[in-house]
Amino acid sequence: MPAGNLIDGRAIAGQIQLEVAQRVAALKSRGIQPGLAFVRVGEDPASKVYVGMKEKACGQLGLFSETQVLAQSTTESELLALLARLNADARVHGILVQAPLPRHIREAVVYATVSPQKDVDGFHPMNVGKLMLGDPSGFLPCTPAGIHELLIRSGVKIEGAEAVILGRGNIVGKPMAAILCQKAKNANATVTICHRETRDIKAHCRRADILVAAMGVPKFVTADMVKPGTTVIDVGVNRVSDPSARTGSRLVGDVDFEAVQPIAGRITPNPGGVGPMTIAMLMQNTVRAAELAATASHI
Repeated sequence: MPAGNLIDGRAIAGQIQLEVAQRVAALKSRGIQPGLAFVRVGEDPASKVYVGMKEKACGQLGLFSETQVLAQSTTESELLALLARLNADARVHGILVQAPLPRHIREAVVYATVSPQKDVDGFHPMNVGKLMLGDPSGFLPCTPAGIHELLIRSGVKIEGAEAVILGRGNIVGKPMAAILCQKAKNANATVTICHRETRDIKAHCRRADILVAAMGVPKFVTADMVKPGTTVIDVGVNRVSDPSARTGSRLVGDVDFEAVQPIAGRITPNPGGVGPMTIAMLMQNTVRAAELAATASHI
């Protein structure tokens, strides 16, 4: 299999974190330490791991971070009260509420309560609206922004490309489509979003120059769905049974990597592709939030 067609998300994330570290140093020279607050409700094992990885990145880059862990039984009003305190805390430039939330808490209400200026996840309606309008002053959701950087820094031509996105979620699918179809540099793609009601998904996929798989279905994308030379981005994180693994299970993506890699022009490994980029973009958004707050305080 051609190893040369791998898009190394860890290496590109490392480049971005070096750039972020320089911006952190510049802020600290002015007496400002960027701060990021994590809020986790309940004891979801995956959420614990994800928040831990993000905390580690903050430590490596010199960001201040704090994690608020609330019980599964926490009410929506109690969570909103905590967010109001974090919105008012000058040490905190970014707020991340880790999904999933308990079923009795409405995600849309929570995301709308985080200050748009501290919404480093890019989920506040104001930031979603700015993305749709092509207004670059908002914050972009971290995973689609990271995918966009992977494409740009890997030299993938986006302008005029046929981009097919599998999945219409609010976290990846929809914002990814909006980013790629903007009338802007490193965009101007023709975008198709496919979902469970799409007829003949295979035909759509075989048209793609850029294929982004974000459906949450293990190994959904098979070799016969990919046109030779296509850039394939695998966003999926799916746990499947594997009796040979120590834990009895393993993680796989939405792409059948072994079958698709020989056909693809470029392809992300999984793990080591999109995941590190999501964290790098979260750090970048937080530092940008601190820079904007510092500028606003001097107007």
